Amino acid sequence: MSWYRNTVWFVKGLREYTRGGYESASKRFNPADVEVDVAGRSFLVTGANSGIGKATAKEIARRGGTVHLVCRNKERAEVAKKEIVTETGNQNIFLHIVDISNPKEIWKFAEKFQNEHKLNVLINNAGCMVNNRELTEDGLEKNFATNTLGTYIMTTALVPLLEKAADARVITVSSGGMLVQKLNVSDLQSESGPFDGTMVYAQNKRQQVVLTEQWAKAHRNIHFSVMHPGWADTPAVRSSMPDFYERMKNSLRTEAQGADTVLWLAVSAEATKLPSGLFFQDRQPVPTHLPLAYTHSPPEVEEKLMEALEEFSQKFKSVSPG
Repeated sequence: MSWYRNTVWFVKGLREYTRGGYESASKRFNPADVEVDVAGRSFLVTGANSGIGKATAKEIARRGGTVHLVCRNKERAEVAKKEIVTETGNQNIFLHIVDISNPKEIWKFAEKFQNEHKLNVLINNAGCMVNNRELTEDGLEKNFATNTLGTYIMTTALVPLLEKAADARVITVSSGGMLVQKLNVSDLQSESGPFDGTMVYAQNKRQQVVLTEQWAKAHRNIHFSVMHPGWADTPAVRSSMPDFYERMKNSLRTEAQGADTVLWLAVSAEATKLPSGLFFQDRQPVPTHLPLAYTHSPPEVEEKLMEALEEFSQKFKSVSPG
């Protein structure tokens, strides 16, 4: 069945995920949706020093928002911050150095952030595709640690702050690659069988879709969404998928085109008129399963994922004295 999923997904991608797909979809966009002033609203973007994260942060800054850039590499992050401030004239750009693959760092950051800032919109953009099985210093498989557990901890740690905000939103940048994967909670750290980084990444992205659906049920005062940016020309695609990049480079979306739906979900009034928990592509909700792909999971399996991630996350949560 995997060959069927992969083939259908790739054909779908050639039609919808490329630059041509974006240009076709954008004909129905209403430009006024994102022509808004978000001064006074606070946005946190993970993985914001390059690619879709930086493109999103820049567009929010242009609209007057306060933007918190959460990045792993200090030098690259400072360059990105300077570029955003220079191009937009917005001085309300703040930098936080956090490794999203390090759960202790995320907990520590979130605790400090809650005491010092307000937050209206969280954008979970940070991600990685490591093609060989690598472990973090905590013994976690790196893709899982970054894409799934990191996203889980950042979101759950900041939910109490978001619940205090007006029009609170959480947007997670996923991938259409998740369509080729059925949720698997029996091997979250890819310990059994041959390691395929692309499929591990796709599994993580399926997990993000399930997380979003579960969070939407649990937190009614926050609007949750998850999205596919299409196939965009980003540094991550070039480094993690060089063969794919060489084959598709002339058809890939720009970073701004990849970021368009993230921006729409983050700032437009139209986005929150739709139900919480949906999966978006080019400003509209789309199915989370391919026809006849048999990737649906029963509720108890999805609940098991949430329980496992909560258990993982609590292991790394330090209790502050007093």
